[in-house]
Amino acid sequence: MAPLLQQVGVRVPQELSDLRPVVAKLFATHGEAWTQAAISSLKVGGSMLFTLLGLVVLVPVLAFYWLMDWAPIASRMDALVPPRWRESLGSLLDECDDVMGRYLRGQLLVMLSLAVFYSVGLLLFGFELALPIGVFTGLAVFIPYLGFGLGLVLALLAGLLQAAGDGGSLWLPLIGVAVVYGLGQLLESLVLTPRWVGEQIGLHPVAVILVLMLFGQWLGFVGVLLALPVSALGMVLLGRSLRAYKRSHWFQGDETPPPALGEDSDSA
Repeated sequence: MAPLLQQVGVRVPQELSDLRPVVAKLFATHGEAWTQAAISSLKVGGSMLFTLLGLVVLVPVLAFYWLMDWAPIASRMDALVPPRWRESLGSLLDECDDVMGRYLRGQLLVMLSLAVFYSVGLLLFGFELALPIGVFTGLAVFIPYLGFGLGLVLALLAGLLQAAGDGGSLWLPLIGVAVVYGLGQLLESLVLTPRWVGEQIGLHPVAVILVLMLFGQWLGFVGVLLALPVSALGMVLLGRSLRAYKRSHWFQGDETPPPALGEDSDSA
């Protein structure tokens, strides 16, 4: 970068001694604002770090005890349900459990397929770190946007550093990342997720795309993350409601024949 910057009149310091007067001048001018910003950032970052560490410790412990005590907990909860509702509620929960299991299996299949696709695609373009970056991107797509974005940035950095070290053209890794990640995003959004996840939970492929768009518009990142699981549970409730409606007298009609014309209604 130094020769390019010197062409436009910007001198890049070559030694630490060249940086000292520049840093001293900047700190004297903006030191107070920078210090306050750094302290505020440390407070926020430290709080988030402690929260994350707490979750890392707490979630496995809670999961372990929930799994160990799940049968007694379920039996106690079932005892609180009125007897006349237990059969229908148990059937509903079993159906929700089955749908969520199919959703998770479909999502895992999408993740593994994309891990293979990204690894092979980057390998074809000559990336030395194709396997770890491809596997990471494929597994991280479970987190919408963030997983894909991190994988894209890692692939770009790896490709540019590899090209710079080998003395090759920088355009090849850029083109390779654009092709592989562009096709991967289209494959995930238009083919794999609608087919392997949407069909497992009873949603049409077009409905999967619309649901992701709507939840993303309503709730942002969290909405995209929750769109398909919530839709899966919603499909279970909607299906049961429709079946109950079709069995009701509102749908089938009253079987009592209407009174004949001119006939007294009481005698009829």
